[in-house]
Amino acid sequence: MDELFPIAPDTRSSDTTIIPLAARLRPRRLEEIVGQEHLLAPGKPLRRLVDADRLGSVILFGPPGSGKTSFAEAVAIQSKRPFARLNAADSGVPELRKILERASSHYSRRGEPTVVFLDEIHRFNRAQQDSLLSGVEEGMIRLIGATTHNPCFALTAPLLSRSQVFEFAPLSADHLERILARALEDSERGLGRFRCRLDPQARKHLIAAAEGDARRLLNALEVAVLTTPPSGQGIIEIDLAAAEDSCRRKMPRYDRDGDEHYDTISAFIKAVRGGDPDSSLYWLAKMLVAGEDPRFLARRLVILAAEDIGLADPSALPLAVAASQAVEQIGMPEGRIPLAEATVYLAAAPKSNAAYAAINRAMERIEKGETIPVPAALRDSHYAGAVRIGRGVGYQYSHDYPEAIAPQGYGVAAGSFYQPTDRGAEKEIADRLKRWRLLRSQASGPSGENASACRER
Repeated sequence: MDELFPIAPDTRSSDTTIIPLAARLRPRRLEEIVGQEHLLAPGKPLRRLVDADRLGSVILFGPPGSGKTSFAEAVAIQSKRPFARLNAADSGVPELRKILERASSHYSRRGEPTVVFLDEIHRFNRAQQDSLLSGVEEGMIRLIGATTHNPCFALTAPLLSRSQVFEFAPLSADHLERILARALEDSERGLGRFRCRLDPQARKHLIAAAEGDARRLLNALEVAVLTTPPSGQGIIEIDLAAAEDSCRRKMPRYDRDGDEHYDTISAFIKAVRGGDPDSSLYWLAKMLVAGEDPRFLARRLVILAAEDIGLADPSALPLAVAASQAVEQIGMPEGRIPLAEATVYLAAAPKSNAAYAAINRAMERIEKGETIPVPAALRDSHYAGAVRIGRGVGYQYSHDYPEAIAPQGYGVAAGSFYQPTDRGAEKEIADRLKRWRLLRSQASGPSGENASACRER
């Protein structure tokens, strides 16, 4: 076997002073991987490709600790192919070029591709990603790229077109429970020789704090075990206090510029729009705990108040603006209170996007249709000679008529753009506009004296 690349190892050291538990316990075979059944269960797409040795270049994306690296190493072990591993955070084109040159040499002599695992592939810029294309296209490498970012945004189109993309899901509580049990029972690679006893509340805390991340779970468990002195019977008792000390604060899975940011704010807006205060508060709380900019959240609420509630509740927009100003003035953590108040109010308010839809229709008419000239009666007449050229002639002063509604047109047919709903205060607006249209159709023109006064105004 060519030694330009090592074959992926099938054994790992169990020395707890050298290798962290999460690395020691990494699966050696696909069967040991916990979770991702939708991809790796027998008969599922990714598993079938590996079993048939037809795995080409693939991009794995998903949250940290979901098994992407474990999959890559298990594939390399199972296939017994040369294996190279890079992390895009601390590698560049020179390192990659060396690997590609060796892979090309090995491929020309043996006809065998090299498995190249590139972690955090989203950190490679366009030129770096393009340097992978020839190796992928010629078949001399089988690229396994791993990323926590959505590849549709993080990777170039040429690389995506040459790769299959598979999404890894966060591990469930049941998955983490199985991993925890394996870590405590395995005497070779795990913590089995330490004689640990995990309190049920401690177990629950560790799993909840892990947020679907196996690495985070195992790191916390290892800290708890190695820092807790054994009892007189030589048993290490991990209670809730020890578990909390090992992972003091649960941090929700969230990235300020990635999918979690966009997905969570999307869920928040849709929950408020959908009239669900409790779900709205949950997504708001997640973003606040994760450190999202509260001013960004306030701006989104102002937009939502205008777009989705509109005139169904005319108080919604002023309240959202007030919440935004309050956040600017008082900051956090107190800023969460006006944000929560605005969120609940907007979620519980009647909804209408009629004004939003109306301005969109009007702008589309301007952009695509024939521009309507301003009617002569509506033109400015506040200058000498305006009347002589017909400016303002025929204008009917609204306050000279019942309900201040004159029987004249203003350039566009009623109902062309704004179509109020029957929800909240907008129902009153709809009824009022209907009544005004009737008044316009029934009213007669003003007397000659009033007509003269109208023209002067």
